[in-house]
Amino acid sequence: MATDSAAGSSGVSAGALAPGTGVIHDIGYQTYDGPRFGRRTIALALCTQSLRSAFGFGRGAKAKIIPVLAFVIMCAPAVVNAVIMALGRSHTRVISYDAYVGSLRVLVLVVFIASQAPELVSRDLRSRVLPLYFARPIRRIDYPLAKYAAFALALLAVIDIPVLLLYFGTIMQVHGGAAIWAQTRGVVPGLLVGLMWAVVLAPIGLALASVSGRRAFSTGSVAIFMFMTWTLTLVLTRIAASTSPHGSGAHLSSTAQVSAAAHLFGLISPFTVLDGVRQWLGGTSHGIVADPGGYGVAYGVMLLAFLVVSLGALMRRYASVSVS
Repeated sequence: MATDSAAGSSGVSAGALAPGTGVIHDIGYQTYDGPRFGRRTIALALCTQSLRSAFGFGRGAKAKIIPVLAFVIMCAPAVVNAVIMALGRSHTRVISYDAYVGSLRVLVLVVFIASQAPELVSRDLRSRVLPLYFARPIRRIDYPLAKYAAFALALLAVIDIPVLLLYFGTIMQVHGGAAIWAQTRGVVPGLLVGLMWAVVLAPIGLALASVSGRRAFSTGSVAIFMFMTWTLTLVLTRIAASTSPHGSGAHLSSTAQVSAAAHLFGLISPFTVLDGVRQWLGGTSHGIVADPGGYGVAYGVMLLAFLVVSLGALMRRYASVSVS
């Protein structure tokens, strides 16, 4: 009875069907006649979604714990500075815009990059969904570039929003147009330093996180490289500074003359390279590495090496990944 009814609804009687044949029923599926977006729109959507993933948006509360804590910790010095100035205990800003508590920034970024870079790249590798992306009208290079742009923006927010809070908290306590203008001129280099950090650290984290689709391996590779190179640089630089003939126990960020080895050991970690370039380009605040002095060019070359090598490794990773 059900067969007769189905056949009748399709306009073909059951008796007219030859043995072994069937009927294709129209159940309402329609073709898509709307606009079909191209490569740019797809890459922009991928970048936007990746930026949301970097902060855990669209996911559960557990995914937001580390990004929120990292952001709150980074903003804490700016808030404390504003409170101290508001209470009248200090009439000047106690934190520099361009250095902004360098050691704290390093530790927070190590945790943030190690935890969030795998969210952007390793999950797609583990789930084997890259063939779905590359089936769309995007090129192989679009995927890593979209991820890079998203993660660089995420790092820029974590680094520069606290600097902006420090700026606004300061100008609310100073008086006179000249003082406000001086603070405005001072904050611009600090924001540019934050941009430099984000542009260089983002591809390093993504390249290391993309080595494996397993979250533990990706997180471990990023954390080990970031933390171990930072620690190794600190240890070797302090040893070289303490044995320098210019004086024993020179502080890492002091302007006292240190040996050539102490300067060159700063080229190991991307964090010390970034701070060395900051000082080489005119930064006056003490940071996490001694003033590179005549070795500023070496720090600049190493910065470009970190950027080019990490970007190249990231592009090559997705140029060779299987789409079958």
